[in-house]
Amino acid sequence: MSVVIVGGHDRMVSQYVKICKSFNCKAKVFTQMTADFGKQIGAPDLLVLFTSTVSHKMIRTAVDGAKGSRTEVVRCHTSSKTALEEILQEHCAAC
Repeated sequence: MSVVIVGGHDRMVSQYVKICKSFNCKAKVFTQMTADFGKQIGAPDLLVLFTSTVSHKMIRTAVDGAKGSRTEVVRCHTSSKTALEEILQEHCAAC
């Protein structure tokens, strides 16, 4: 399963990736907006938006990229390890 995480803290990127690996998921983490952000997202199975630490423009770009695909979008106001673990437990139970 592929997971894209948008938002969060720069210092937590390695922790987010480690947590996703523990659930047998491949992860891409974007904490800041790049020039070609919309193209870098791709078509993940799960899109996690940490809304408290990301700009509205970045959220809009990520959600617009997920429209029309089978990507499931999950919004979470907290960007903690526990929040990510709970989201992955709920959505990766079959993995």
